[in-house]
Amino acid sequence: MSQLPIEDVLPELFSALEDASQVILKAPPGAGKSTHFPLQLLLSKSYRGKIIMLEPRRLAARNIARYLAQQLGEEVGQRVGYRVRGETKVSDKTQLEIVTEGIMTRLIQSDPELSGIDLVIFDEFHERSIHADTALAFCLEIQDAFRDDLKIVVMSATLDRSALIGLLPEAQYIESLGRCFPVEYRYAPLKANQRLTDAMARQIQSLMEQESGSLLAFLPGVAAIKQVQERLETESLGFDVCPLYGQLSFAQQQAAIQPAGIRSDGTERRKVVLATNIAETSLTIEGIRIVVDSGLERVAKFDLKSGVTKLEQLRIAQSSAEQRAGRAGRIEAGICVRLYSESQLKQQPAVPQAEILHTDLSGLALELAQWGAVNVDDLKWLDVPPQSALNQARSLLVQLELIDEAHQLTLEGGLAHQLGLEPRIAAMLVSAKNNPIWLPSALALAALLEELERNVVDFQHSVHRFIQGRHTKQKVVWQRAKQLATKLGCAFSLNQVDERYISLLLAIAYPDRIAQRRNQQAGRFLLSNGHGAELMDSERLADSDYLVAIDLMRTHQDASVIFTAAELDLQQLEQALPLRFDVTELVDWDEEKGKLVAEERTMLGKLIVRKRMLAAPPAEKMTEALLNFVRRKGLSALNWSPNSQDTLARIRCAVAWLPEQDWPAMDDAALLDELEEWLTPYLLGVNSLKSLAKIDLEAALFARLGWPLNQEINQWLPIHYVLPTGNVKRIRYQDGEEPVLSVRMQEVFGEKSSPQIALGRKTLVLELLSPAQRPLQVTRDLASFWQGSYSEVKKEMKGRYPKHVWPDDPANHVATSKTKRQLNS
Repeated sequence: MSQLPIEDVLPELFSALEDASQVILKAPPGAGKSTHFPLQLLLSKSYRGKIIMLEPRRLAARNIARYLAQQLGEEVGQRVGYRVRGETKVSDKTQLEIVTEGIMTRLIQSDPELSGIDLVIFDEFHERSIHADTALAFCLEIQDAFRDDLKIVVMSATLDRSALIGLLPEAQYIESLGRCFPVEYRYAPLKANQRLTDAMARQIQSLMEQESGSLLAFLPGVAAIKQVQERLETESLGFDVCPLYGQLSFAQQQAAIQPAGIRSDGTERRKVVLATNIAETSLTIEGIRIVVDSGLERVAKFDLKSGVTKLEQLRIAQSSAEQRAGRAGRIEAGICVRLYSESQLKQQPAVPQAEILHTDLSGLALELAQWGAVNVDDLKWLDVPPQSALNQARSLLVQLELIDEAHQLTLEGGLAHQLGLEPRIAAMLVSAKNNPIWLPSALALAALLEELERNVVDFQHSVHRFIQGRHTKQKVVWQRAKQLATKLGCAFSLNQVDERYISLLLAIAYPDRIAQRRNQQAGRFLLSNGHGAELMDSERLADSDYLVAIDLMRTHQDASVIFTAAELDLQQLEQALPLRFDVTELVDWDEEKGKLVAEERTMLGKLIVRKRMLAAPPAEKMTEALLNFVRRKGLSALNWSPNSQDTLARIRCAVAWLPEQDWPAMDDAALLDELEEWLTPYLLGVNSLKSLAKIDLEAALFARLGWPLNQEINQWLPIHYVLPTGNVKRIRYQDGEEPVLSVRMQEVFGEKSSPQIALGRKTLVLELLSPAQRPLQVTRDLASFWQGSYSEVKKEMKGRYPKHVWPDDPANHVATSKTKRQLNS
């Protein structure tokens, strides 16, 4: 420990913590920032209160706590302890707690002054989890409002220094060197059409044959890990293959981290660890000197439209590549083989996008409601949560009855927050809290949902196996259910779990994911939020009329894929929760039948679960139906005559050219939104689509303008222009175009300049025609035309139309529509 590079900056660190309330520490992998630094803080006895260190992952939190306790010669839970979801090892002697970030947020909410805590350390902050960003925002407000003595340290190997200094302008910045042995970089980009898993397996085999030491391979997800593991294990290559990812049990994860052991002949065993990005930071995996990096990771991105997460495979940021390579040089000179090119790496962003910018914010919205921060901008953020995502999250919490329309916690929301669970699961438990028949099943469900079994489509099977004691994580789920029962002040009994209530309780947790089968199509469903979802038609649940979709993923197509669901008894749901169903009357035109249809619909979200035909509707319902028809079909459903089309174009030109006037909105969207206001008065006596065509739209549009605009528009933008000959010509108006007047050239002789309209702001574009009404010239400046190109036109036209006058000075000639002979007679 004494030779760790962090030792060189410890005096500076301790001095900074004395002088400043905030410190930023940058230290590469292996420097000792996550282990030696907090240990020395503890041993220095500089703080009477507790030191809390946040870790992004449970595995890292447990292992760091165990390692530090070993250095002190103690058991975990004495001076060093940890808290992670479902597991706590602390005592009244604990001075340094390693906690996961969600735990930290709950500590803050339970005691907003952080009484008894002197220092909060944010480790591996570059990972930018939503919990870390939230906890830091809360801690900064605590410093400002309550605790100017609270110390905050933000540290990582790859910090975005400029962004952090912008958030913490008064923080002291300290940088430590790393203790990394030289790493040889090799680039082996995939060839066209080459599978990643094939290339990875070949690289691993080759490196294990040619190099010494153990190997760590970074793969994008569990499926890729299993494929490479299967390929390697069939070869019997003489080394251990250990997967490492979040869903494994703690014992399985430890097997990947611990030394491989000694062979029977006394030589050290070698191992290959196949890991997701869980192994990028805060973990020391014994014996690793070779890293193979796929350069890929799987990132969950929340789709606002469907309310479903989409798992995307992306190239890692440059900082992540640096972290991964750093694993190779921890114990000796190492090798990092990258299955991508150097140029590809340089094209990637320097740091990954913060989770808060692309994840479901329902948990954050609940935390903000509890904190009393209705306006998210009241807190200091490195990246402000997107307002659109926050609005969507709050809509879900309103549906779950955890907050009200003013974004304040309801009584149920306060209870749900105390549970410290994902909002959906918390809402389910709160609903079941006062129902002794539901509660045992709800407790079991909550624990099972946290440990969702992979590749189990029918969730009822998981529940059934748990009741029979055969679940893949039986002990973990059972212990978690007991912990949740304790929080609710009751006991958990497995034999009280009743499978009949499973889908009902799930519908409480996932009200937006109740799925209705589409028109007897196996495997195709419509969700109550209005979006589509699909299930393989070979699955038993594919023929269910109703499901609750628990685990589903957005795909590149329009529908989401359902991975886990439970069959729903709709009648049971309606009996138990009748207020979830809305009964509405709908009157609309059935285009196929060509008549008005009135029906009563029972709705569950956007699902029509039942409908009943009604008797002939009253006149107001008929009007409503006509409006619905027009709104659905668009304005083109109305019978637009040439005059009404011209009137609409003229009004839209007036709105654009004379914006200071108090015009109503006249664009398509506004006219459709406000159909009731301007069209309803003209629907009296209209009782069919045929009679809809007889509506006087011109009158309706002028009525929308109102007095005096419906009179003044005729002065400002007249329909006709009176020529010097006394003839009247229609002005052509087109939305977004200049006004045009088509006229025979002889009829504007004597006009010195082009006519103007719109209070002199618009000059008419003159389309000058020949005596045969064919275009000769288009001009906006009649005076210039008379003085310029008219002479050329006159030469050509004089021979073609000799009977008509072609004066040398048209600007001063009398306008006429007659021939020479008619003029002389």
